[in-house]
Amino acid sequence: MAGTAPQARKRPQWSRGDRAKAAAQLMAGWVALLWLLEVADVVSGHALDRFGIVPRTAAELVDVVPAAFIHFGFAHVAANTVPLLVLGFLTALGGIRRFLALCALIVVADGLGVWLTSPSGTNTAGASGLIFGLFGYLLVSGFTERRPLGILAGLLVAAVWGGSILAGLAPTQSGVSWQGHLIGLAAGVGAAFVFRRGRIRTA
Repeated sequence: MAGTAPQARKRPQWSRGDRAKAAAQLMAGWVALLWLLEVADVVSGHALDRFGIVPRTAAELVDVVPAAFIHFGFAHVAANTVPLLVLGFLTALGGIRRFLALCALIVVADGLGVWLTSPSGTNTAGASGLIFGLFGYLLVSGFTERRPLGILAGLLVAAVWGGSILAGLAPTQSGVSWQGHLIGLAAGVGAAFVFRRGRIRTA
């Protein structure tokens, strides 16, 4: 008996407006979670601070991911809010699942790097490693994918946050994990090559 192969179901195509709405909702929820966690941290007498990363202690490896969601005070989370919102939104416009995979790579790579390289006796937490990673990704991804709009977005991001990024890499700042910033930035640049569209082709 002859027959034809069933047609593959086509995924519904999102409009630019749909993508922007989804990206905005995701980042608003993400930032709200950070603030709620900091409220819980303060109410609990800073019990959540123990989820930061203490370097080269085997038991601390489980905190590599949670540390990216914990902050040391409201000023800390406030400083990360706007750049995370903006850079996260711009990156998430490329697709939510792709964005989450990208964030997972940056957070894990940055957390492991902090665990390996931070000074002994320190406790590192916060979303700044991810922020530096998103900055690095946006700065490079337009070039790796040869997208004029992506290149323009990267240049605009560099113009707005480039000075702050360079300052955050200075090892002279006390109380700042320049190691986490540098590793996050490198992870984001690397992710621009790992996640570039069209990297893997199938016949």
